[in-house]
Amino acid sequence: MRIVIKVGTSTLTTKEGLLGKKYIVALTEKLVELQTDGHEVLIVSSGAIGAGRSHLGINTKPKTTLRDKQAFAAVGQPLVMNAYSEAFAKYGKTVAQILLTRYVFDKRVEYINARNTLNTLLENDIIPIINENDSISIDEINFGDNDTLAALVASAIDADKLIIFTDVDGFYSGNPETSSIIPTIERITEEIESFAMSVSSSGKGIGGMKTKIFAAKIASASGVDTVITNGLKLNLLKNIVLGCQVGTIVKAKKQRLEAKKSWIAFSKKPKGTVFIDVKASDALINKGKSLLAVGIVKIDGSFQRGDTVYIANTDTEKDFARGLTNYSNEILEKIKGKKTTEMKKIINVIEDEVIHRNNLVIMR
Repeated sequence: MRIVIKVGTSTLTTKEGLLGKKYIVALTEKLVELQTDGHEVLIVSSGAIGAGRSHLGINTKPKTTLRDKQAFAAVGQPLVMNAYSEAFAKYGKTVAQILLTRYVFDKRVEYINARNTLNTLLENDIIPIINENDSISIDEINFGDNDTLAALVASAIDADKLIIFTDVDGFYSGNPETSSIIPTIERITEEIESFAMSVSSSGKGIGGMKTKIFAAKIASASGVDTVITNGLKLNLLKNIVLGCQVGTIVKAKKQRLEAKKSWIAFSKKPKGTVFIDVKASDALINKGKSLLAVGIVKIDGSFQRGDTVYIANTDTEKDFARGLTNYSNEILEKIKGKKTTEMKKIINVIEDEVIHRNNLVIMR
C-alpha cells in the first residue's frame, strides 16, 4: 500500500513551540514498521517556520511579515530535515527532501517531473519528506496549507491512503467538546463542509478542519481514502493502515479520476470563470459533450489559452466543472454566444471547442 502521511505544526511541535524531536523519533519507528510490512510511505511535514522562529529565540507569535516567515522557514527547514534524517538513519533508512510550490503543480511538465521523482524515490526505498517551499512561496503561488499539498501529492502518485494527523481524534459534527466524531463520511456534502472549522484548534497551524475536508475532497475524487485522526496516538497507525475504524474515514469515490483529469480538477489553479446557459450545462453534464462558444453567456477573470477555468451556470452562478480553455478571455468576449460558422468570421479559429471534453472535469 502507498501511504501519504501529513504531520501538522500542532502535532510536530511542543507546548513551548519547539520542534518535537521525540515525536519524530516515535513517528519514525512506526513508519519503519510499515515499511517492513511492505508499505511505501511519504511524509508531508510542516514545522519549518515554527522551528526557525524558535531557533532564533522568537518564542512569541507577533504579526510577522511574509519576509519574516520566509526567513524563519529558511532557518527551520534544515532543522526539520536533520531531525527526520537522524531518526531514520538509526534504522538504516535514507530520506529525501522535496520542497514544492504551487507552480510545480500548475505546469504539466513540472508536475510530471515531480511525480516521477517521488515514484523513483519510493522504488528505491527512500522516504520523501515533503513540504511547501515556504522560503520562496508568495500568496499567488502557495498552497495555503499542507493538507492541500498532501492531497495533491496523494493524487499525483496514485496513493492508496492519505492520513492527516491533527490535534483532535477525528472530524466532529461541531465543537469537539460538545459533539461527537463522525466515524465515516461516504460523500462530502454541504452539511459536512458546514461542520468544518476555519481555524486550527491549537492556534499553531494555519489549517483547520476546513482545509482537511477540502483535502479529503481532492483525495476522494482521486480514488484515495482519507483518515483524519489524532497524530499523538501513533500506536493506532498500523490499525489505520489495516482499515480499522480510527478517527474519521472519508471514503474514496469508486470511480477514480484519470491522472490528467485529476490534475485539471485540483492541481492546476483556475484563472477565471466561464458562465454558460442551461442548454450547454445539460450537454456537458448529461451528454458528455465539449463546451462550445454558442453556450457561453459571460466571462470573468483574465486567462490565456491552456489555462484552467471554472465553468458555472448563469442561473446559480455556482461552478460545477473545470477545464482547459482553448481561448483567452479576450477572444472569448468576442465569440461568446456565437456558432462555429460565426466564429470563423470574427477570429482565426484554432479549435471548434472552447473546452474539449477530454480536457473537462465535472465536479460531482
